[in-house]
Amino acid sequence: MRFFGSLEGVDRGDADIADFVAGNPQEMALPAFVDALQRASVPTDRASYAYKFNEHDARHAIAAGLRERRGVAFDPQDVFITDGAFTGLNLAIRVVADPGDEVVFVSPPWFFYEALIVAAGATPVRVRCDEETWDLDVDAIEAALTERTRAIIVNSPNNPTGRIYPRETLERLAAVLTAASQRNGRPIYLVSDEAYSRIVYDDRAFVSPTEVYPNSFLIYTYGKQLLTPGERVGYIALPPEMPERSELHGAMLLAQLTFGGNGVAGSVLQRAIPDLEHMTVDVKALQARRDRLVEALSSFGYSLHSPEGTFYLLPTSPIPDDDAFTKRLARDKVYVLPGHLVEMPGRFRISVTGNDEMVDRAIPVFERAARDPA
Repeated sequence: MRFFGSLEGVDRGDADIADFVAGNPQEMALPAFVDALQRASVPTDRASYAYKFNEHDARHAIAAGLRERRGVAFDPQDVFITDGAFTGLNLAIRVVADPGDEVVFVSPPWFFYEALIVAAGATPVRVRCDEETWDLDVDAIEAALTERTRAIIVNSPNNPTGRIYPRETLERLAAVLTAASQRNGRPIYLVSDEAYSRIVYDDRAFVSPTEVYPNSFLIYTYGKQLLTPGERVGYIALPPEMPERSELHGAMLLAQLTFGGNGVAGSVLQRAIPDLEHMTVDVKALQARRDRLVEALSSFGYSLHSPEGTFYLLPTSPIPDDDAFTKRLARDKVYVLPGHLVEMPGRFRISVTGNDEMVDRAIPVFERAARDPA
């Protein structure tokens, strides 16, 4: 699939481009992030660049950060450091799902959920969200569960809708998963993709699914909070209430070891984690960009909601063919993602990681395109 085909052959250094395609940085990295990597790259002993696994200081920093932000006493021994959420999701699915098992995911999804499930030898089961509220459709999820269901992937705040699932929805889901697990005689695991849990707007509270359902894997990456998606580091954390979680330790360690050398983050990034835990991009600046674009696009006649978190807006296209409309915008050097690529045909996705100058250039283009979309 050509996710970012609209930028093929384009000079991304062109100062006139407004690039809203992906959650990529359009400004320089945080100086504190650069400083942290520089400090971490200096060897302190002969083993600084030896084989690394789940390093003590990194695990303790992650567990302390989770305790501080969530009020949940995560154990450092239940933290497994990965090279980003992509690997974390892959490992969690492979640990719990066998060939023939089913893994449920919610649509619209992140691009690669279905592929990850298939790669693990399991069968993907797609369930559409509630398209009026963008909330989980718990009744539809319940109807999709079978005796073969082994896991469900839940992404909150959701990419691409920006929805933060409320506690009451998560509690209903937990009750459904608990009942189905009891019927099946084995747990249905919840794989909680929390990549955007620190990109939350309007001072909203974020509730982790792991707080209401013990058989959960918390999957995280620092790439969103730092807007550094190319430096891949994250983790899997098992909540302290997970039954028999000690039995999963061996499976997680084996999965990390055998995942093609990519199951664990590199030594420099692991050493930097205690510093990374305490830094984040300017979420208020992202929120202001969100507000400016939502107000402008709404005034031009686009239909869209204001996301509660993540980087993305999802306006409706003035014409049914969202691919054609994104090409229309590209003629004026405004680049967005066609909605059909995130299972939302008739819409397009804008990343608010595009900088303010790009927004300045793009707003008149969106206005002209609303009047003349062909």
